[in-house]
Amino acid sequence: MTTKFSGAKVSNKKIKTKSQWNYSAFNKIDGSHPYRDQVEGGHIGYDARLKPGGSILYFNFDLAREMGLIPKGHPEKMSKKLERVLLETFGIQIINEYDIESGVEIDKSQIKSKKYMATRYLQLQHPKKDGSTSGDGRSIWNGHFSNGRTTWDISSCGTGATKLSPATAIQGRYFETGDPTISYGCGLADLSDGLSGAILSEIFHNNGIKTERTLALIEYKGGLSINIRAGLNLLRPSHFFMFLKQSNYQSLKSSVDLFIERQASNGDFDKSCCRKNKYDYFLRQMIDSFAEICAKFESEYIFCWLDWDGDNILADGGIIDYGSVRQFGLFHHEYRYDDVERWSTTLTEQKQKTKHICQTFVQLVDYLKTGKKKPWKTFSDNEELKKFDTLYFQYKKQFLLEKIGFKKTHITYLLRYHDKKVERFYKVFRLFEKSKSDEGKIKISDGVTHNAIFCMRDILRSLPHMIATNDLFPETFMDTMRSQYATDADAHLSAHRVQKIEQFTRYYISLLDLISNHFKISESQLLKELGMRASIINRYDRVTGDAIILVSDHLLKKRKKVKVDDFYKLVRKFINYQTLIPTMGRRSEEAASFKRKDLQGIFGAITKIVRNLREGI
Repeated sequence: MTTKFSGAKVSNKKIKTKSQWNYSAFNKIDGSHPYRDQVEGGHIGYDARLKPGGSILYFNFDLAREMGLIPKGHPEKMSKKLERVLLETFGIQIINEYDIESGVEIDKSQIKSKKYMATRYLQLQHPKKDGSTSGDGRSIWNGHFSNGRTTWDISSCGTGATKLSPATAIQGRYFETGDPTISYGCGLADLSDGLSGAILSEIFHNNGIKTERTLALIEYKGGLSINIRAGLNLLRPSHFFMFLKQSNYQSLKSSVDLFIERQASNGDFDKSCCRKNKYDYFLRQMIDSFAEICAKFESEYIFCWLDWDGDNILADGGIIDYGSVRQFGLFHHEYRYDDVERWSTTLTEQKQKTKHICQTFVQLVDYLKTGKKKPWKTFSDNEELKKFDTLYFQYKKQFLLEKIGFKKTHITYLLRYHDKKVERFYKVFRLFEKSKSDEGKIKISDGVTHNAIFCMRDILRSLPHMIATNDLFPETFMDTMRSQYATDADAHLSAHRVQKIEQFTRYYISLLDLISNHFKISESQLLKELGMRASIINRYDRVTGDAIILVSDHLLKKRKKVKVDDFYKLVRKFINYQTLIPTMGRRSEEAASFKRKDLQGIFGAITKIVRNLREGI
């Protein structure tokens, strides 16, 4: 029944109040997980108690709705009831070995009813290289949650020091949670790092990059936090590789079977292929997935420290643990992170490390199929492994065509019928992309680098307009792509460089001609479409690793002046502002300005940070 008032329809349907929203879904997140029950030797169980003093800094309403933890119509408002539920579910600290040995008194009424698992997996920084002493050093798995269609894993970082941290393995003793004499081994998490990871992971997710995502951040005194992460499958290759290293056939089989089952139930694996020769299918999926993500990381200048242990990546190819993950503004392919005891890989070295991970998957599948573990080196010429390089290079060319602004149908046509011409353009593009400053290697705050000098996103964004206006002079080309790191000598237009610039533009235009002729699109229309798409994909002010750190620090400085709901709106607006997929369109909340001047000021400040650091590490 409706009534008329001033020409408008007014419904008498009751609107739910804050107190009427049902949060019973969170009750299912109680530490239970099939990995704990089905994989022998894969975890350590910990009792946990409620940790007082926490407050919700950030809650990912979009992710919570997607998971089914809150109803679809739930407003983006943090009520006292919702905050209480979140703190009761995730505001916990484990009762660890130090607590037990020291006889720490704990109120039994504050202890959770079920244990939580800290999983074991390989980690290269541990003295023992078989996984028996390594794994979740400051994290636990809160459990899993199914909404009837998909199942999610949920874990929390900063919940206390486990016996699997490097500190315990190296020093041979247990540590009190919060011990100030150690860093990583203290079991706590940093709020600024948590917020950086929350923002960057959501930006990556919106841009089609596989990653874990942050569900919530609980803030505690002293800049500490508990960071709650969710993903469709949070198992890492290192979970499997540990059992392979130990020659533990049964637990290896159980863990891989569990992974395959989850991938199939979530629709990521073909269920029919998983019924017959499932390990062969699993291997093909792993090689294809890792070739794709390796090509994606290199194309998007994403530094993700990949190594033989398969620790810093998810088994489905997603990013995990954002402590050392960065997105560069330029192709700074000689950047190395200094982790005190060792240096990281570089952007280009990630390919060989990824291939090594795939070779370990080949060894693993052979072991599962034959029951006999053969040496890793014997699989270097494996037929499935040989496909990795081909797949990687095809993905690299695909991602470059996407950055130019071509649509999927255009890309499919070019790669199928004109692959050699695409490859020709890729090679000259790569030549400019890899160009480095004559200044050589330099030290920076967290490692070393050798600065790249050309911003290839700028030239891809500008070329359609340059062609349309017939402004293809070498000087214009150089001025457009020259970065702040290029000296006059670096940007010198030698005869050889002029020749390469002419090749670049000629090969680019030849690809446009192929699309124009085949799809019957006029040159002007195609240039207009490419210009619009390329301007979004290659936006001027794309966030970098340095920028995300300063953005997070600035937001935290302002958080006490901003309500939780407004804080979320600021974070979400920033994430949408960094969404670079043309087909997603401009969301209303991205296009609209904040009405309040204080929020306008904060958002303006963080976007300025991004612009100033857009070419950095």
